[in-house]
Parts: sequence; C-alpha cells; structure tokens
Amino acid sequence: MVPTPVRRRPTLRRLTPGDRGAFLDAVARSRALHHPWAYPPDTPDAFDAYIKVHPARHALAVVVDHEDPLVGVYTLSQIHHGSFRNAYLGYYAFLPHAGNGYMREAMTLVFRYAFGELRLHRLQANVQPGNERSLALLRSTGWREEGYARRYVKVGGRWRDHVLFAILAEDARSLVRERRPVYDRRRSRTRPSDATEPPGG
Repeated sequence: MVPTPVRRRPTLRRLTPGDRGAFLDAVARSRALHHPWAYPPDTPDAFDAYIKVHPARHALAVVVDHEDPLVGVYTLSQIHHGSFRNAYLGYYAFLPHAGNGYMREAMTLVFRYAFGELRLHRLQANVQPGNERSLALLRSTGWREEGYARRYVKVGGRWRDHVLFAILAEDARSLVRERRPVYDRRRSRTRPSDATEPPGG
C-alpha cells in the first residue's frame, strides 16, 4: 500500500530582513496575480520600510512546515488597544502557492494571534469588488460583509471601491482555542509578537 502523503501545514512568523531577497523574488513572479488588487513592496528600500518595527503594524510571513519559501503575507495594521481593540488585515499570496489552501488555513492562525495573543476584539478587511479570490477567502473563513465604500482607497494610482468586512473575537472563538502552535517556537526572534520589539532587543 502506498502511504498517503501528509499535508504540509502553514505557520506564521515575523518577516525579517533576511527575507528580503525571497520576498522581492516572490513579488516579481506574482505581479500578474497581485495587480490591480495589491502592490506589495518591490524594492529593497520599500521592503525595509515595510518590515520596520512598529507596534501598530505586524508583517507576518506565511510559510509551510517552518521552511523558508514564502507562501504569502498577512499584515495587521493600525492596531489599536484600549476601548477599540481593532486592527485592519491585509494579505496576498505568492505564486506558485496561490490557490492551494494555505492562506485559508493560515487565516485561523491569524485569528488566534490577533484575538488570543494581542487580545483584539475586532478585525476589519476591505477588498475591491472584482477581487474574487480575496472575497472568497474572507467569506470562507467566517468574515461578515458590513458595507460598501465608494472610492475608498487609492490603489495603483486610482481611487477604488471596496467591500467592507469584519470579524469579531467571539466569531472565531473555537479557532482561537485550537492548540496547534501559531508559530515555530524553535526559531528565535520570529514570533509574530516580536514585531513589536527591535530584532536585537
């Protein structure tokens, strides 16, 4: 009997300066997939600014089985605590990994990190109405459509309409309680929460 291949599992970790080359290569080969929906950093300086340590923005790499190839990126930005406890989620996959389910599976890890470790109450995500892949990802992972904003954000030099989505901590409670690690504890300084601390701090 031929053994059934074991499906590889996605993991989140912080994007680091050492990812620069792999990230820029992935962006270059995925340009047709991303445009006109997203314009990830595509120069060394833009990448360095993107991953600069900031308590209100965490850039998280999606990898598989703790290996180096980048499957995609989730970014939590405008992170607020206090009485709001909200953040905005951005994301994109990289070829050749797009469409294989890794980003959908990793979304549960984003929930566990955002609602568990960061103790947020709400996440928001805004998607252009023609971006069927992104809309399908949100709808398949429990997000709820909350509205439609005309000419909401300038993307690629044009003001673009967006569909507004949100998910609450209580909506994802069963996913947050899952025991599978969100990140690889064997690799120091790559926990998602390390995004709030300088790499040498």
